Amino acid sequence: MRQSMQPAATLKTDKPQEPRRKWLKKLYTQRHIQIMALLGIAWMIIFNYIPMYGVIIAFKDYDIIRTISEAPWAGLEHFREFMSDENFGYVMRNTLGISLLKLLMFPLPIVFALFLNEIRSLRFKKAIQTISYLPHFLSWVVLGGILATWLSETGIINDIFMALKLVDQPIAYLAEPKYFWTIVITSDVWKELGWSAIIYLAAITSISPEMYEAATIDGAGRFQQMWYVTLPSIKATISILFILAVSGVLNSNFDQILVLRNALNDSASNVIDYYVYYTGISSGRYSYSAAIGLFKSVIALTLLLIANQVSKKLNDTSLF
Repeated sequence: MRQSMQPAATLKTDKPQEPRRKWLKKLYTQRHIQIMALLGIAWMIIFNYIPMYGVIIAFKDYDIIRTISEAPWAGLEHFREFMSDENFGYVMRNTLGISLLKLLMFPLPIVFALFLNEIRSLRFKKAIQTISYLPHFLSWVVLGGILATWLSETGIINDIFMALKLVDQPIAYLAEPKYFWTIVITSDVWKELGWSAIIYLAAITSISPEMYEAATIDGAGRFQQMWYVTLPSIKATISILFILAVSGVLNSNFDQILVLRNALNDSASNVIDYYVYYTGISSGRYSYSAAIGLFKSVIALTLLLIANQVSKKLNDTSLF
């Protein structure tokens, strides 16, 4: 009886080891990929998570003379100060105004990708892609210099408008606050339209050709195929990117604003990101600027959770 029970016991101890051995063997065969992944995780921990300890200065009166632990606690004082700041109203207005207008431009890359996918000439399609992608690879410093030249009183924009009799005299567009939002939105679309469409084009290429063949047999035209086949097939991709866009609604692209703003358009260009930079770096109010940044991050997280929940209920697509 003892002899018959012994092999059963060995079988029981061997079974849990088999999956472990397979897992270790698979891990070894993928060691190069795993090392690359571990390096990415290490980078994220070092540069994204460890610095989060510094967020504590938002609740302290910190200065560069003392360490974070030595700085006295201030509680929610900096948050209250920001809420009662005279700049709070127009800083939030500019941030939300620019960000919501950019959010309204969200469908443009989708439309661009749909029409680009319908181009049958491969040479023409590649040319359009190259032209549309190119501005993305130029920094805002370069593009800001180009825009400043184009939009000056002697720039090409004024030459075109005056030739078309749209204006009577040259206008310094970057010196006028009323034009600033239009310039920001237009230049952002110009720079990022082609690049933003890449992920939609990738999603479109994964659609089975048989679906288009079936739609053609049923008598669907090109536009009907786009509406009834292409768009529903990339619905999940659109939902995920829209959730991320909503969560970043308070991000106004600091690089772009910093390059295009000046003292004359300050009333339209002073957004949260620039205000954090100005109060933190220029004025040395580190705790106050950290509190503003944390305030923005909390709102972004709230918007992300709301958008994710709404998307989950409407079309069963969500980040988590």
